[in-house]
Amino acid sequence: MGNKGGKKKADKTILTEEEIQFLLKNTNYNREQIKKWHAGFLLDCPKGELDKKKFLQVYKEFFPTGKADTFATEVFKLFDTDSSGKIDFVEFLVAISTSSSGDIRKKLAMAFDLYDTSDNGRIEKKEMVKLLNAIFDLYGEKNRKGDNDPKERTEAIFRKMDTNYSNTLDEKEFIEGCLSDPVLMKFLNPTLV
Repeated sequence: MGNKGGKKKADKTILTEEEIQFLLKNTNYNREQIKKWHAGFLLDCPKGELDKKKFLQVYKEFFPTGKADTFATEVFKLFDTDSSGKIDFVEFLVAISTSSSGDIRKKLAMAFDLYDTSDNGRIEKKEMVKLLNAIFDLYGEKNRKGDNDPKERTEAIFRKMDTNYSNTLDEKEFIEGCLSDPVLMKFLNPTLV
């Protein structure tokens, strides 16, 4: 998603025509909006890239009462599609466009990718437990008993969503499970829905 030419761009602050064309096809923004987003991005990231430290700092501002590190780290990895350790403007705008679009299935697909930390196309229980702990941390939730126990909550989610009884969730099971339960959807997608 980041650099679409196969070669590294020397100056990350310049928005190329190739990148604009890619963004026109892969976001909900027109050329003028893309240029405005780019100008704003450069104000915050003068080198044309957002590193993990700055990303975590900004993310924590949105969740001042909780511990955002774990969840924000996973979101950073999701946005850093070329695994460069930095989010360039193209990666940033595609992620913003997807997470702010009205297309709930796209948002849920993004949430699925967030939970699938092993990138194997399936959410395993240990991945779900890890992210549920991160969500509780994000919101400063200290009570981890009963319904708030991440392991118990994971078991309940899998009982509801794992329709093929594989002990993993594929993208379709995750999306359909979330669509059938608005409360669960909001809980599993705290920053995307």
